[in-house]
Amino acid sequence: MLDFTAVLAFIICSLLLALTTKRKKSKKTVSVTSYTRKLPLPPGPKSWPLIGNLPEILGRNKPVFRWIHSLMKELNTDIACIRLANTHVIPVTSPRLAREILKKQDSVFATRPLTMGTEYCSRGYLTVAVEPLGEQWKKMRRVVASHVTSKKSLMSTLQKITEEADDLVRYINNRGNGNGFGVIDLRLAVRQYSGNVARKMMFGVRHFGKGSEDGSGPGFEEIEHVESLFTVLTHLYAFALSDYVPWLRFLDLEGHEKVVSGAMRNVSKYNDPFVDERLMQWRNGKLKEPQDFLDMFIMAKDADGRPTLSEEEIKAQVTELMLATVDNPSNAAEWAMAEMINEPRIMQKAVEEIDMVVGKDRLVLESDLPNLNYVKACVKEAFRLHPVAPFNLPHMSTADAVVDGYFIPKGSHMLISRMGIGRNPSVWDKPLKFDPERYLGNNIGVELDETELNIISFSTGRRGCMGANIGWPMTCVLLARLIQGFTWSPVAGESKIDMSESNNDLFMAKPLHAVAKPRLAPHVYPT
Repeated sequence: MLDFTAVLAFIICSLLLALTTKRKKSKKTVSVTSYTRKLPLPPGPKSWPLIGNLPEILGRNKPVFRWIHSLMKELNTDIACIRLANTHVIPVTSPRLAREILKKQDSVFATRPLTMGTEYCSRGYLTVAVEPLGEQWKKMRRVVASHVTSKKSLMSTLQKITEEADDLVRYINNRGNGNGFGVIDLRLAVRQYSGNVARKMMFGVRHFGKGSEDGSGPGFEEIEHVESLFTVLTHLYAFALSDYVPWLRFLDLEGHEKVVSGAMRNVSKYNDPFVDERLMQWRNGKLKEPQDFLDMFIMAKDADGRPTLSEEEIKAQVTELMLATVDNPSNAAEWAMAEMINEPRIMQKAVEEIDMVVGKDRLVLESDLPNLNYVKACVKEAFRLHPVAPFNLPHMSTADAVVDGYFIPKGSHMLISRMGIGRNPSVWDKPLKFDPERYLGNNIGVELDETELNIISFSTGRRGCMGANIGWPMTCVLLARLIQGFTWSPVAGESKIDMSESNNDLFMAKPLHAVAKPRLAPHVYPT
């Protein structure tokens, strides 16, 4: 049975939609051929009049993404249609259909839907990733492409990645408590590595406060900052009722808005003072040369020599880039380490490759990655089997379209399933098995090639992630350092790592804790 909140939402939704039905029916569909009108919608569950499948997502089918994938498996389809009020939600679990949407018809599906979560994280749609198609998106895309993804910026970022990888190794080594063995909270360690890289890229600092008491790890401020970023990420597209029935938003029936707004306040209380102070330093002539992405955003000029970005746009874009930095590398590294600890044969192969390519007298650098194909294959396999989110950021159709012989109405939300494609048995042999060797065997080095979209981590097309050339080496260096620096084993009393997936998302159900023993000479470790 539905709970009281769901029943209330159901009743209010029915009344409000009934009042607006006549007006919506009076609007005519444009640019639709008679042939297209006759095509069926993709298969999906039976829906209620007016409200569609809202009762299903308000009831016991939580989390919604698991219900959607279960439904598609039951229907034996790679494309489905779930109607939520007046919105057609179209999930896709096939690389062939993903290529149709993200490549062949990219121009039709290049915009984003408006949601409560994305409004908060972008300060009212001021950024590049979640901004709907338009002049604001074009402007922010130009700025990010010029100042974040340029070759010069990439070299500076790789240096920061190396610095934070050094700090990560030092942090783990210091947890040995004098006996060489330390139980490491790897989720905390890898998420703070990602958070440190993000803060270094944006602000040139590792910590907002003093760090931990011994100075070797994160303090309360850094932990709260990263946890708040992850809270925002998990609620960006959470199938909130108000995203499909905007009139109900003021009620916040599911509490999503309260959670997102609170998390964004936490992020802003750390980020905004840095932006305010830096703006003042530039205005007072105290700074001359840009040192990080924040400086680059402040100094960006338009054709007339005026600042390109407003203060609000700078703050919004800084936050969005942090959101884009912290999740994928840390999640992939945590899952990969868990899989490899449980499969010593895989771990040993990675160790042997690093020892052969790099040796034991220095730590892995980004420049070693071209020769570390087995390690990169482990990262790629983690991206495939354990994506950080079930779906890519949604695309929305700007016109009526046809995909795989089905009618896709204008305004449909297209959900490309990372989870569905990466675990699709028609694409992958033994899809639930962690097997990095599936990418080896040819004479071509292992790279994050998503051209065929058999794996979707950073996506493609005009709305693909602009930071793939940062995220890929950031993840590979992270995993390589963990493997090279330490011998890993389950904590005392456990023979295997629990590989259970969280009920509510795709993270590990329990944060990964493991015992780390240094495997290199003491002088190799940063001090």
